[in-house]
Amino acid sequence: MTVAAAKRDAEVGVEILMACHDCGRIHSLADMRETGTAVCTRCGAVLRRYRPDGISRALALNLAALLLFAVANALPLMTMTLAGREQAATLIEGVLSLYREGMWQLAGLVLLVAILFPLARILGSIWVLTHLGAAWHNWTLAFVLRFVEALRPWAMTEVYLLGLIVAWVKLRDLAHLELGLALGAFVLFILIMIWAASTLDMQEVWERITPQARVRPGETIADSSWLACHSCHQLVRTGHDHEHGRCPRCGSALHRRKPDSLARTTALVIAAAILYIPANLYPVMTVVSLGRGEPDTIMSGIKALIQLGMYPVALIVFFASITVPVLKLIGLVYLLVSVRVRSLRRSRDRTVLYRMIEAVGRWSMVDIFMISILVALVNLEEIATIEPGIGAVAFASVVVLTMIASSAFDPRLIWDCGDKAS
Repeated sequence: MTVAAAKRDAEVGVEILMACHDCGRIHSLADMRETGTAVCTRCGAVLRRYRPDGISRALALNLAALLLFAVANALPLMTMTLAGREQAATLIEGVLSLYREGMWQLAGLVLLVAILFPLARILGSIWVLTHLGAAWHNWTLAFVLRFVEALRPWAMTEVYLLGLIVAWVKLRDLAHLELGLALGAFVLFILIMIWAASTLDMQEVWERITPQARVRPGETIADSSWLACHSCHQLVRTGHDHEHGRCPRCGSALHRRKPDSLARTTALVIAAAILYIPANLYPVMTVVSLGRGEPDTIMSGIKALIQLGMYPVALIVFFASITVPVLKLIGLVYLLVSVRVRSLRRSRDRTVLYRMIEAVGRWSMVDIFMISILVALVNLEEIATIEPGIGAVAFASVVVLTMIASSAFDPRLIWDCGDKAS
């Protein structure tokens, strides 16, 4: 469905409906212009951003990103020279180094979030955008697009770049470091992917596959009369309060609220809180120099950075590895308790808190990426090596569990008790 078609609907009085994914309120988008942003009137969430010619631009940008990603994976990101020995680090070498050290859990995680998921997002986006005009196999397009959108928070190339910067700062005074051509390609890849995401109106893509729900003037638009798909935001009319099969557009299971949201979120938060203890007590890595090892926990690593005068890097690591996980756990506990006691207070503020928790959680992976880079670079046998520790596995588990927990929590539960005091 193009902008022109939407305008024709508006001219005949047809209203395009969309549900807010954060609070569940149904809105009519009939008054939107060709460019602009629709915002939820209740919680302030962005419903839709119109982008003219966004599909063709996003396709071109994704093709460019694919080429740059190939270069970033084929060449060294950074080369270290120490005592006449040279060691290069590539994206895949970081994964292989972790695997060789027996940390297959970390190796698999870094492989997925730094290489495979970003690649799958690019290839899936290109495939969908090149086949939008075809009338055949709309269900296949919807399935691939749903998969691409599900990978969005798990494709962590921006976080990997920050981990690379932290590793470079830690090593620059200890050895000669040379930045590779792949690093420039990697930075350009990240910028182009951000550009592609900002230029694409995802709802227009879904409209091309299957039109969004519409009503005629005068029809009642009640939140309770519709079920909203969690994946593609399609609205399905219903008169019941229980599950209603699958979304006719993307095939996702339809529920009025995410099933067992509070129970699943609570279990995940408890598991993450338990694992956060060994994540801080056990070493995340050990620096071995001339046969002698010096283990580092997260906090001791931060102290070492402060002693070396690397205050900005110490602040970044402290914020990503200490502040963010703790605040995420506290924030999720607060949301769970407030929903369970059916609080009516500050619903909008709690929804904003949920958005912040969902947005910042992935940045705690900085430490894990930094370790993968350091293990690949500092691998000079008897001269110097860096070995990952069991604390890194526990910490990576905390990051993954809190991300899944925030995804399992349904923010619409905040508003189910009413918004009189919000």
